Amino acid sequence: MFNAVVINNDEQGYRASLGIVSEQDLPEGDVQIAVQASTLNYKDALAITGKSPVVRRFPMVPGIDLVGKVLSSSSDRFQVGDQVLLNGFGVGETHWGGLSERANLNSDWLIALPSAFTPEQAMAIGTAGYTAMLSVLALEKHGLTPAHGPILVTGANGGVGSYAVRLLSTLGFDVVVSTGRPEESDYLKSLGASTIIDRAELSGSGKPLQKERWAGVVDCVGSHTLVNACASTRYGGAVTSCGLAQGMDFPGTVMPFILRGVTLYGIDSVMRPLADREMAWQRLAELLSADDLSKISTTISLAESLEYAEKLIYGSVRGRVVVKM
Repeated sequence: MFNAVVINNDEQGYRASLGIVSEQDLPEGDVQIAVQASTLNYKDALAITGKSPVVRRFPMVPGIDLVGKVLSSSSDRFQVGDQVLLNGFGVGETHWGGLSERANLNSDWLIALPSAFTPEQAMAIGTAGYTAMLSVLALEKHGLTPAHGPILVTGANGGVGSYAVRLLSTLGFDVVVSTGRPEESDYLKSLGASTIIDRAELSGSGKPLQKERWAGVVDCVGSHTLVNACASTRYGGAVTSCGLAQGMDFPGTVMPFILRGVTLYGIDSVMRPLADREMAWQRLAELLSADDLSKISTTISLAESLEYAEKLIYGSVRGRVVVKM
């Protein structure tokens, strides 16, 4: 028997609770893991609160990230005692996830935990930091360097935004951040932000083409914010899109792409091939320090995850939330 957050949707309604689960109830998987740490992501918060139809099967254990130690394995990729890392692959949506003391998983979803990180440090990064790294890699692949000009990061107080700011500043970029929480300015500057703008500048309707302000963008927000970010990107620049906190719509035009040659990169972190994951985590190990991880994260217990899910939905959580088992 073990503890887990379980989501049900039946005649009693939609609800998430902390409960005790039997090992026999675990879904199939060729690797069984003793979970050491997980995280609370925005998607997990949507699943726990029911604010969006994230969960596809019930009952469901949420948690799109986890680090744990292999208890048993019928896979030739991992042995008993190995420490492994998971991000995405539909875990927490269609397959029981990381907000649990045990997990049965498909070995094809796992990579080895990088030696540079403890389980808690890896989960302080989690899908948010990994997605931020994928976004930065896309900008680098596009050819952008600090000499090309500033990079805008939207939704900068969130997990992806916080890591994007830190990674870009470490690489020498001039980082402009957009936030709706001006009281967090000192935090954002401590991560390396040079300029802070109010999200209201980008969150409303704007002209199809606007003044060229930045060479690239890491957008975590979507909707009007993404449209305005594209409209203000310099000729030949690049914009990455990985979030939809404002909305999943794109109420804009093709003018920035046609008249300024702007490129829009979609950043998928869920089904990313293992080689891309391993590259991203290798770069994260090179660029982030233990101080960075402690600055960007808060650690809670499994029991506290239900309360923190509500806080995360309403934007009152800074950075990352690590759930320690």
